[in-house]
Amino acid sequence: MTFERVLVVGAGQMGGGIAQVVAASGRQVLLHDPFPGAVERGLERMRASLAKLAEKGAGADPATVLARISPTAGLQAADLMIEAIVEDREAKEALFREADAVLPETAILASNTSSIPITSLAAVTSRPERVIGMHFFNPVPVLRLVEVIRALQTSDETATAIVDLAVDLGKVPAEANDFPGFVSNRILMPFVNEAVYALMEGVAQPEAIDTIAKLGFAHPLGPLALADLIGLDTCVAIMEVLQEGLGNPKYAPCPLLRQYVAAGRLGRKSGRGFYEYG
Repeated sequence: MTFERVLVVGAGQMGGGIAQVVAASGRQVLLHDPFPGAVERGLERMRASLAKLAEKGAGADPATVLARISPTAGLQAADLMIEAIVEDREAKEALFREADAVLPETAILASNTSSIPITSLAAVTSRPERVIGMHFFNPVPVLRLVEVIRALQTSDETATAIVDLAVDLGKVPAEANDFPGFVSNRILMPFVNEAVYALMEGVAQPEAIDTIAKLGFAHPLGPLALADLIGLDTCVAIMEVLQEGLGNPKYAPCPLLRQYVAAGRLGRKSGRGFYEYG
């Protein structure tokens, strides 16, 4: 499978990044997002990202990459769909039903979800063996990891094709089975959550917590700054999936994390989370 034509659904931070790396690999990209102005904003972020990479002497020619991306008002036929919409199970299942009806029966349907069970997405389609998780990491053009998650129904052929695609995109694929949070968020989210507890209980201020993680653990970002980048609402949603799926109260979101979300302090995307952003 060569995946010459790829449909990316969702033009936000993740979807836009995915569209950029797929187009940079020489493939044609159809970019769809139902929210007014979302595709245009996504393309602007891509222009800035591509320009920054070009300044560093990395990446393909910005104009050439952007010319391969075509906005589309709805779902269209493609060899592969990569979904990167809101982290909501019902919304994703509805999209997979629609994609199953629109895309050719040979097409693969992939989800960039960081927590929603791939098995449940596969089950709402007529092609469960062609459904898989393809979890990129933010910022997509920079970070090399792609977590490839096999649903219970995913065929070996589908998994092999997506692993090969990830390599062709310049990524490093790591395969995982379909358990709540997969590997990445099962490890990461309790770490983030515990940092929020440390803040809530007055153990240290955000800057100190993040400095300890960066310098003590050699992490590029501290857990609170990382939560702001991910989105605090997304962190809560992932923790809830972990708690429900694994049945363990240790995965319950910290009360302060919930409070920040209720107050609209979602991180970078809202201008304020654990830190303030211009």
